[in-house]
Amino acid sequence: MSTVGVRHVEGITLRQAAVIAGIAYFLSPITYAEFKLYPALVVTGNVAQTIHNIQGNGTEFGIAILCYLINYILDVVIAWALYILLVPVNRAVSLLTALFRLIYTGMGLVGVLQLAMVFRLVNGHYAASFGPSQLQAQVELLLESFRYGWAFSLIVFGIHLLLLGYLIYRAAYILYGSSLIPKILGVLLAFDGVGWIVNGLRPYLYPNANLGWFFVVSFAELLLPLWLLTMGWRIQLRPEESHSTQ
Repeated sequence: MSTVGVRHVEGITLRQAAVIAGIAYFLSPITYAEFKLYPALVVTGNVAQTIHNIQGNGTEFGIAILCYLINYILDVVIAWALYILLVPVNRAVSLLTALFRLIYTGMGLVGVLQLAMVFRLVNGHYAASFGPSQLQAQVELLLESFRYGWAFSLIVFGIHLLLLGYLIYRAAYILYGSSLIPKILGVLLAFDGVGWIVNGLRPYLYPNANLGWFFVVSFAELLLPLWLLTMGWRIQLRPEESHSTQ
């Protein structure tokens, strides 16, 4: 396969960066943790039952923590790969986009540490040091801090998506002579980013707002890894961009 017009950045091509980002997206086990493990163990409004579930299913709770951890590690890989992929569009904005994803990742990792503290409180010798009410208060505080912190981090993630959408829309790449798909994807990602920002601020600014539209635009996050894997390996630079960035 010819690599003419495909820029190399420190030994990695744009095509390779696109594929790496796409694979990292699909390897993330966050869906399994969020929709299977976590809700099966953490019962909203019933801390006593939650503690009982974690004590009886410590392995499953540990796996959930590991899933969140792997997700954020992969976020670092995605931030790096997307930065390389989008450097030819605008180096400064590409760097800013990556930094916002890394900030979001750091905030998420703080939440993972809170889950680890819950695990240690419930299954370690600390449980015997607290009375039932004290233990429940500690666990409830940590679990709520995890959820609120993650929800707040998604505002930063929304800014990342907004910038990412702009970069993809402005991309100078040619896929068999057409840039229509990246432009549409860029617009959808930008709307998705706005959705995460608006949704994250809702509890503080407009708690009664109807954000049903957000569910529709959020599917753009699924389209991005599909595009990266199916079309990313065909990415080329326009001739003038190729010469100017070699």
